[in-house]
Amino acid sequence: MTTMNRRIVLASRPSGAASESNFRLESVPIPVPGPGQVLVRHHYLSLDPYMRGRMNDAKSYAEPQPLDEVMVGGTVGEVLASNAPTLAVGDKVVGMGGWQEYSIASADGPSRVAKVDASRIPLSAYLGVVGMPGVTGWYGLNAICEPKAGETVVVSAASGAVGSVVGQLAKAKGCRVVGIAGGREKCDYVVAELGFDACVDYKAAGDPKALRALLRAAAPKGIDCNFENVGGTVLDAVLAQMNAFGRIAVCGMISRYDGAALPLAEPALILTARLKVQGFIVSEHPAVWPKALAELAAGVIGGTIKYRESVAQGLERAPEAFLGLLTGRNFGKQVVRLV
Repeated sequence: MTTMNRRIVLASRPSGAASESNFRLESVPIPVPGPGQVLVRHHYLSLDPYMRGRMNDAKSYAEPQPLDEVMVGGTVGEVLASNAPTLAVGDKVVGMGGWQEYSIASADGPSRVAKVDASRIPLSAYLGVVGMPGVTGWYGLNAICEPKAGETVVVSAASGAVGSVVGQLAKAKGCRVVGIAGGREKCDYVVAELGFDACVDYKAAGDPKALRALLRAAAPKGIDCNFENVGGTVLDAVLAQMNAFGRIAVCGMISRYDGAALPLAEPALILTARLKVQGFIVSEHPAVWPKALAELAAGVIGGTIKYRESVAQGLERAPEAFLGLLTGRNFGKQVVRLV
């Protein structure tokens, strides 16, 4: 059995777009669990857009990722050794073990992990559709957008881990759902597999005017709810077609993760259309997680919620896969398989 733990740390902060040189692969001894702790062997690592923001030394909703420490990230894996009474060797657990092969965790506190059932739901799904991204979509749609049957819901980054959940949940509520995604393959998947009513390929639009025209054709009655993951020209196109008293849940701004400013083209539309625009961080709403996870798990088990994953093999592939996520090269939820 190996005695070394491979891990990836943040070696430097990006100036503009992130690069692989901002990360460093290290090997250190596998840690030993203390009282009340467990040793977890990670099977999958989650890659998510929020990680790019934490690489900057800037004020945000979370503390910056410290230099020379393991990159933050969700993980699922197996308990290899346990000194915790509620966690046994062999238990499958989900937590925030970071970009490494092994971690020390506990049943409570900042390093806590939670047991999951991998008999009916694949282990990797607890990092996506039945995890933080799924709950993010559930909360933003239900608590902020509050769609009603017959309304039009637009979802950007529609084929991604969050957007795909939002669209399927909105369809189940009787809404017309329009996705925005990059490329014909992603749009075909969103419509044919996930059941969206239409999908706008923003890459097929040569300029902002063309994007607005494509969106207008897909949402002829205007837009009542928008789940925003992208920002930039995509958000500008949506704002131009929001109906009065529309609701916008701002989940992400992936088009500005290189740090560039993204001013709105027509911010006055927020006032003239009397829009509700609300940003949110799902970790700040722990009370909704049990209900959301139960609904999402039932949907996956029953086949009413579908999902797709992009899987990179091996810890050393994490930086490359992460940078690809930021530029839309992934398809669905991006994970790294470690075992």
